Amino acid sequence: MGLIKAAVGSVTGTLRDQFQDVVEPVSMGAQTLFVQGRVRGKKGFSSSDVISNGSVIHVYDNMFMILVDGGKIIDYSAEPGYFIVDNSSQPSLFQGQFKESLKEAWERFKFGGGTPQSQKVYYINTQEIKGIKFGTRNPVNYFDSFYNAELFLRAHGTYSVKVNNPLLFYANAVPRNAVQVDVSDINDQYLAEFMEALQAAINQMSADGIRISYVASKSTELSRYMSNVLDESWTKERGLEVVSVGIASISYDEESQKLINMRNQGAMMQDPTIREGFVQSAIASGLQAAGSNTAGAGAAYMGMNLGMGAAGGFMQSASSTNQAQMQYQQNQYQAQGQQFQQEQAPGAPRMKQPGEWFCPECGTLNGGNFCMNCGTKKPE
Repeated sequence: MGLIKAAVGSVTGTLRDQFQDVVEPVSMGAQTLFVQGRVRGKKGFSSSDVISNGSVIHVYDNMFMILVDGGKIIDYSAEPGYFIVDNSSQPSLFQGQFKESLKEAWERFKFGGGTPQSQKVYYINTQEIKGIKFGTRNPVNYFDSFYNAELFLRAHGTYSVKVNNPLLFYANAVPRNAVQVDVSDINDQYLAEFMEALQAAINQMSADGIRISYVASKSTELSRYMSNVLDESWTKERGLEVVSVGIASISYDEESQKLINMRNQGAMMQDPTIREGFVQSAIASGLQAAGSNTAGAGAAYMGMNLGMGAAGGFMQSASSTNQAQMQYQQNQYQAQGQQFQQEQAPGAPRMKQPGEWFCPECGTLNGGNFCMNCGTKKPE
């Protein structure tokens, strides 16, 4: 019981009438993994799913066709074309792109002989099935040696799979008595296993020293990690492999984001140019704040002078140009502080500050609306 490859002209030309039925994969879609072939007779598709001797089976590109009897595989073809069912012949086993990889599976699942009872044709899609969505429900831990911290990330994206051993896939992954299997039909179980493998793959990337911010751009490596993790359960048992994993977005939990921001700020301050700019900005802000200090600008300038003296580390690591600028500003603070100290010396007249006024009657310096010495009202 086997298949004989027919010449294209004998099926599509005038000799087609000699064939009883033609079997086609009617409902094979982009997300379809497996479908039963339907019999098309001279009057259209029939309700019968039994393949009779002499029928023609049409196999398209990127499809793997198997002829079964009572659930056992009689013959198969990975080559496109037309094939005639001949129950008197031996299995032809058209290997196509799979070549020798199917031999072991064939020995395990082949038909043991006997009179044909209920022959059927099934088609397995050997194209890459794309666009299968995934997302981590809980954050995945990721130790990053660059940040020297245990971080937690969430990942969302899509992955693709491909049947690399159709005989194993039919025997171990396709539900019995199924007439069609789409990705959505088996995705619940496979997605759970995929997510376990994804976490293991991400942890392996962490162990290999890949920075967490590079994970999104490492789809090729991630696919390789996933294939290694799923090799036992998917490839060797079900004939299915992960082709690619595309990370659409990566997000971090709140604590991880804080650690990343803190580490990045520290790394930026190691750059002398950025550090000097930060210092100059801080000095400018300090000057502005000192001028408007309610306790008196002199005291504020003196405080800033002390602060600048304590900031010697920044001075030492700054460029020569900025050192000169910072030294000039430090001299200004010292001058302002000395002036303030002179004003506060015993017997020294205190200089008028903004908002203060001299009493026209007794000459006392006041800050309120009435002279604190003689009670005279502040002039308008």
